[in-house]
Amino acid sequence: MAENGWTFKSGEGVVKDTVNGVKNLYQLYTAAKADYSGRVTVPILWDKKTKTIVSNESSEIIRMFNSAFDGIGASAEDYYPRNLQGKIKKLNTLIYNTVNNGVYKAGFATTQQAYESAIAPLFETLDWLESHLAKHRYLIGDQITEADWRLFTTLVRFDPVYYGHFKCNLRRVADYPNLSGYVRDLYQQKGISSTVNMEHIKRHYYGSHETINPTRIVPLGPTIDYSLPHNRSNIK
Repeated sequence: MAENGWTFKSGEGVVKDTVNGVKNLYQLYTAAKADYSGRVTVPILWDKKTKTIVSNESSEIIRMFNSAFDGIGASAEDYYPRNLQGKIKKLNTLIYNTVNNGVYKAGFATTQQAYESAIAPLFETLDWLESHLAKHRYLIGDQITEADWRLFTTLVRFDPVYYGHFKCNLRRVADYPNLSGYVRDLYQQKGISSTVNMEHIKRHYYGSHETINPTRIVPLGPTIDYSLPHNRSNIK
């Protein structure tokens, strides 16, 4: 992210816009709607045929990707099976409100009361997840679902970013044996590690939130090896 928001600026690990050739993400928003003046956010799902944005809501996009492209070569795994949808929705609601969004509510709080009101349920849920994952390999038994991937994106960023930058520092994920093993388990699933660029993650958070980190100094640590054994294969 730069002065004009999200960019496709050249750099290590950066994927250029090979479809439209734009340099800044806002150009896709204005290409879809010339007078657009709202927030420019990621992710977005772009339709090359109609040349417009299908969605910019991550929860919608992940659901679309689960099945919309099965007939044209996408992975056949179903992360939102019909028989588990009720449980997945319940977990998604809890985890989004207290963890996924909870770290942001804590990080962007401008009063002590607002900060503490976010921190308490965040760590209550992390504590519950630690206990739950002692008996279940994944959130719902031995099957990876949408709920796991939605939680993973926050947990993999927690110690490098949210613990310090967002003041979520009661405990690290590394302090939870089951949660930390669970993150490594998901990270080691086929095709996942290549999607996690910790340098990009840290540079974005520490470099773009000027009110939280006015110096924009990016910390060198922590050193986390997500390739270490997760020791969760025997948990059902």
